[in-house]
Amino acid sequence: MITLKNVSKQYKNKVALSDCSLQIPPGQIIGLFGANGAGKTTLMKCILGFLTHEGEITLDGKKIDAANISRLSFATGDHSFFPSITADDHKWFYKMQFPKFNEKRYDALMEFFELPSKKKISEFSLGQQNQFEVVLAISQGADYIFMDEPFAGNDVFNREDFYEVLVRVLDENETVIISTHLIEEIADYIDRAILIRKGQIIDDLLVRDIEASGKTLIEIVKEKYNYRADRIQKAVDQMKE
Repeated sequence: MITLKNVSKQYKNKVALSDCSLQIPPGQIIGLFGANGAGKTTLMKCILGFLTHEGEITLDGKKIDAANISRLSFATGDHSFFPSITADDHKWFYKMQFPKFNEKRYDALMEFFELPSKKKISEFSLGQQNQFEVVLAISQGADYIFMDEPFAGNDVFNREDFYEVLVRVLDENETVIISTHLIEEIADYIDRAILIRKGQIIDDLLVRDIEASGKTLIEIVKEKYNYRADRIQKAVDQMKE
């Protein structure tokens, strides 16, 4: 289990995270939701050790460091692959670096996304690069897979098909944390929704509890974020004056 206790992060005079406490057990698909700048990416990068922070983050009671970091993987729009080598070269490298690398899963996902294995990654389209980033993260053999807006540049059919594949291919102890704005799109595939606003975790909801409330996830998110439906008409009226 990943445990966060009172985690805070500040960039100069801006508070990015404020006193965040959270537990991430094995075996869940988690949606991490919030507006731009809410702190989603910062939270992930603190867990992965990419950013210094206040507070404590542990994995099964131990600090996350070189000894256990391979249990975490990350698919990011910033990309973590080597652009000048091919997909096949990455496969060889990952097999060397990660003893639990899942070659069968890698091959199946490469075929699913129809990605060229002999082509340099720099020659992939942006959508293909994002797909390849996801392939590597899911195939690494990690217990906790973090995805930060993983499907930018991909069409809705590719994304929906992938979510279907994801829920079927994951082992029972693997956890996926997806940061995305596409709330309605992934609502049917997650077990849990974590809501962040202005650096604070404002709610942590199990999907079964959402369903029992009689509300949809997007309705709850709008309530938590004090969404004002009247602002659309107000803006239109102002432009017509």
